[in-house]
Amino acid sequence: MPNLKISIFQFNPLVGDLVHNTNALLSAISIAKTEGSNLFISSELAICGYSPGDLLLRADFYQKCWAQLERFLTILGITMIIGCPYKEGKRKFNSVFIIREGKILDRYDKMLLPNYDVFDERRYFTPGKTPLVFQCGGINVGVVICEDMWAAKPIALAKEKNAELICVINSSPFSIQKHKARLKIAKKRVIENKIPLIYINQVGGQDELVFDGASFMLNKDAKVIMQLPVFSDGLLHLNESVFSAAKESSELANSYPNGNELLYKALVLATKDYVEKNGFKGIALGLSGGIDSALTLAIAVDALGKDRVMAIMMQSIYTADISMQDSREIAQNFGIKYEEIEINSIFNQFKSQLKPIFSGLKEDVTEENLQARIRGTLLMAISNKLGYLVLTTGNKSEVATGYATLYGDMVGGFAPIKDVLKTQVYQLSVYRNSISPVIPKRIITRPPSAELRENQLDCDSLPEYAVLDQVITYLVEKMLSVEDIIKLGFKADEVRKIADLLKSSEYKRQQSAIGPKVSYVPFNKGWRYPITNAFKF
Repeated sequence: MPNLKISIFQFNPLVGDLVHNTNALLSAISIAKTEGSNLFISSELAICGYSPGDLLLRADFYQKCWAQLERFLTILGITMIIGCPYKEGKRKFNSVFIIREGKILDRYDKMLLPNYDVFDERRYFTPGKTPLVFQCGGINVGVVICEDMWAAKPIALAKEKNAELICVINSSPFSIQKHKARLKIAKKRVIENKIPLIYINQVGGQDELVFDGASFMLNKDAKVIMQLPVFSDGLLHLNESVFSAAKESSELANSYPNGNELLYKALVLATKDYVEKNGFKGIALGLSGGIDSALTLAIAVDALGKDRVMAIMMQSIYTADISMQDSREIAQNFGIKYEEIEINSIFNQFKSQLKPIFSGLKEDVTEENLQARIRGTLLMAISNKLGYLVLTTGNKSEVATGYATLYGDMVGGFAPIKDVLKTQVYQLSVYRNSISPVIPKRIITRPPSAELRENQLDCDSLPEYAVLDQVITYLVEKMLSVEDIIKLGFKADEVRKIADLLKSSEYKRQQSAIGPKVSYVPFNKGWRYPITNAFKF
């Protein structure tokens, strides 16, 4: 009679910290044994974290990963599925190892290597060819890795070898609709093969990626019968009896959030992990009294706490009184350290030094950019002196159109809202205020302005954001042509202007700070257009 009890561990690894990751796994395994589990499962490349990038080109990296893998050979009384890169001659594999009673029973190599969006696995790995099914607790357990689930063949091959349960080992990055897509394809595989499935995912921020966890299990009828937390570690113990549960759980202990809550939590975790995993003492950012910096401040405080966040208002002659008032109010609401630096004297000194060169020329965007670059210089000085990471506050709408100053307001090491459209910025600000009213209402309701010249508004330079964001989505995510978008009912001159701005701003984007991927096509690895490029959208 089957006697299988599984412990599922989703955790937040640190890429390259092999000892730390292995210690976390071993600690969870110890708990699993105490709970009476006879099978332990965790995420893809758990020993090294995902994605190691070009660390996978180093021979010593594989040697050190293997040294950590050998530590699991000392663990008795439980079978373990451990993700670890493996090198065999000149070939390299994204592998999981089945370890039991001091021996490696078998190895499974990922069959399908993604090479789209943010993935470059064909750069590093050789695809596997052989399915893996092993017995544990009287059950035949099949194993596949991440992308293998997205095509029919790998799981079908495991079923042909009499698998009675499929374990999908993942490091699947978050985007706003990703969990629904995972569930849909997982249910399809279950229905095709009439077999229950466990999906195990990684958690945490890793450079521009954020992983949401939310590991789940489907019974043979493709009903969700368990789910681990979203955006946090979790260790869950399952008895064999749950595999044959007749119906979907109506009250999952950790349901998957939706919309703005989901997006906000992703941005907070990504920011927290980037700061802490890279050893920064805290965060500094420029506070303008506008909505972008207000939302970025909220994310920063929720990520690190008020004692590790510092905001600086750098006012000029163009800074409105209400911007000063709102900046002070939001800083007070959060209880953060807040400073004000007047930049007029610096601005005038810059203009004085440049006067001989600029003689006879009218003031224009050059002087606007000077103000932004003065602010960027001050923020970086604070960063150097205090060991704080500067967050840049630009949103995706600005990044798309180049509505930002290179070496000015683009200065910073991390851009939390880089993949968030302006219309979403407003929605997220309203959502954050639903938790506690920290962002002054006037910041949300007043027309946005860069405040670099008299009576300046964003709409002087850009179409209304409600239009702009739709066109950006069509150009970037849907990859429609200008003519196709015009046929949808948008004004031809506005579409052409946005497309021209998108194309001409590529050189800026490739010098900008990284930010968390939350859409299907972010301006990071997911967007790889050449700067020198004569193609017309």
